Amino acid sequence: MENLKRFLLEHAFFEGIEPHLLDIIVGCASNAMFKKGEVILREGDEANAFYVIRSGKVGIEIPYPGHGSMLIQTLGEGEVFGWEWLIPPHRWYLGARALEDAKVLVFNGACLREKCEENKDMGYEMMRRFSRIITQRLHSARKQILDLAQMPRDAALV
Repeated sequence: MENLKRFLLEHAFFEGIEPHLLDIIVGCASNAMFKKGEVILREGDEANAFYVIRSGKVGIEIPYPGHGSMLIQTLGEGEVFGWEWLIPPHRWYLGARALEDAKVLVFNGACLREKCEENKDMGYEMMRRFSRIITQRLHSARKQILDLAQMPRDAALV
């Protein structure tokens, strides 16, 4: 746990967070691995976690009806994904797939939601931090849509 706490203290997403709040967050964390091509999140499924990439690459994608999925963002080491655990109805709005073998930290959403309800300061901190992630995803999706208008129809499919 001490190594995990040290890792999070040095991570930009958790920068400046109160130590007692970080202790709570660490208590909801575990490690996981995903093989290249493995689906991590599927749009519409229950959103019950968020992830920090320790190594590898993860693609954020949206379904493209009749054509598979469209990659809207590629994430690498240190990046955070999975904001939907925080906001009802707690369903994935986007999908995620390992683009190469990936080691991630998984933060249990049910555990964190319970802790946020008990500690409003923690809830505020999580909402504040994840609002940046949400904004980044919306910007990436917008950019991808604008780029798609300039590309041949099947060029952006994965």
